[in-house]
Parts: sequence; C-alpha cells; structure tokens
Amino acid sequence: MPVWQALRQELHTQGFELVTVGLDTLGADGCRNFIEAAQPQHPSLIDQHHVMADLFGVVNIPSSIWIDEQGNIVRPAEAAPAPPKDASEDSGLNIDLPAVMPPRLVEMMGEAVKIPNSSVDYHAALRDWVAQGSESEYAMDEAKVVQRSRPRNEDTALGHAHFELATQLEMDGNHALAIKHFRLAHERVPDSWTFRRQAWSLEKLGDGPISRFWQGPNPENPEDWPYEGDWLADIKREGAENYNEGFKG
Repeated sequence: MPVWQALRQELHTQGFELVTVGLDTLGADGCRNFIEAAQPQHPSLIDQHHVMADLFGVVNIPSSIWIDEQGNIVRPAEAAPAPPKDASEDSGLNIDLPAVMPPRLVEMMGEAVKIPNSSVDYHAALRDWVAQGSESEYAMDEAKVVQRSRPRNEDTALGHAHFELATQLEMDGNHALAIKHFRLAHERVPDSWTFRRQAWSLEKLGDGPISRFWQGPNPENPEDWPYEGDWLADIKREGAENYNEGFKG
C-alpha cells in the first residue's frame, strides 16, 4: 500500500483519485491491520462479498479498473502491478516473518518471483492517461472495453452464485458447508485465482502472522486438506508465467 499511496499523492493534483478495495470474506478482520499500517489518505474499502469479482470480472489481485470523471470504464479489470519502488522502501505488509522460513514458503516465494511483472509499462500508461485523459492511447472506447471484458456464460454465473453462497455460509459460521460451495465455485470459474486464494486462506495453519498466506495442506496431516489444489501446486502446474495476463497496452 505505501507505494500506491505515494503514487496517489504524486498524481492527485492532476485530478487522479485512487480507491483501494480489499476482497476478503473475513471483512475488517482480514484487512484492518494492513489498512491501518499503511495509513492511506485515499478511500480504502473492504469487499466482503467479492462484489468486484461479480460486477467487474476481477479474477486475481492486484487488479485495477480505470474509471473517468464521467463514471465510464476506460479500461476493464486487468493486472495492476504495484508501482516500482526503491529497495529501501518499506513494503508496508507489517508481517513478522519467522527467522527460519518453512520450506513451503521458500518455494512459494521462488515461484512468485517468476510471475511476469509489467510494472514499468503499466505505470507509464497510467500516468499518460492521467495527463491526457480521453486523448490517451491507453484509454479505450466503449466497444474495446466490452471486447476486453470477460464474458460470462452460464457456468461462470453459476460459479459466482456458489461463491456468494459459500461466503455467506462462512460468515454465518458454517465452514464445512462453505467448503462444498467454494469447491463448486472453483470448478465453474477455474481461471479465478481470487476465488481459489480466498478459500485456501480460510484454512489457516496455526495463528501466526503468515498463517493465511500458507494456502495449502498442513504437512503433518495433508490428507485433511479439503481442496483439489493449493497455491503452490496450482502455480507449478499452470506455470508462473500464466498467473496473470500482464499489461497489454
């Protein structure tokens, strides 16, 4: 968040406003620490029901949607890498990492660095749009926005319905039944890392600061893991290069 906050401060005098939205079934319990640590000066919202995924087709995070002064979408949901930052800058995650990292987390970090990062191109385009508005080559007309948006067939719509039901069941304390509908959502919307990661993160390993980032089986009893995949297994199977679509310009 601090790097996004710095970007907002840089561009705010040109009419740019940043709104960050945390998609988390746990609501404030899942996001509050990160928001408070960042102390943002821009609106920071929490989307407990994943409405952003339902309305705008968000399938991974971080993603962005560009909206102009008239409320028109000029770029639909797409990967939004954080602004480039100096190595000396604070990550803002406010997480106390263990002195000795578990092998799984080391392997996860190894896969994460393979994910393509188009930060320089993306933020050059963003600055161009802020400066030039509708004249920017990166601002899309209505037809292109529709073309770039994700179509929703019957399976996808049903998958979103299962995810919404799973979310409500989780909020109501019915975790076992929520798992059933999270699984059905994963089957019907297989390209949604957001749906998968949300469900996996609810299967916490202990109560430490990294428990929600484990997103996989407990090595002591892996047979109890309730899902077909997990973050590490899925990214290795699908390829880190396919984790997001990157910036297309």
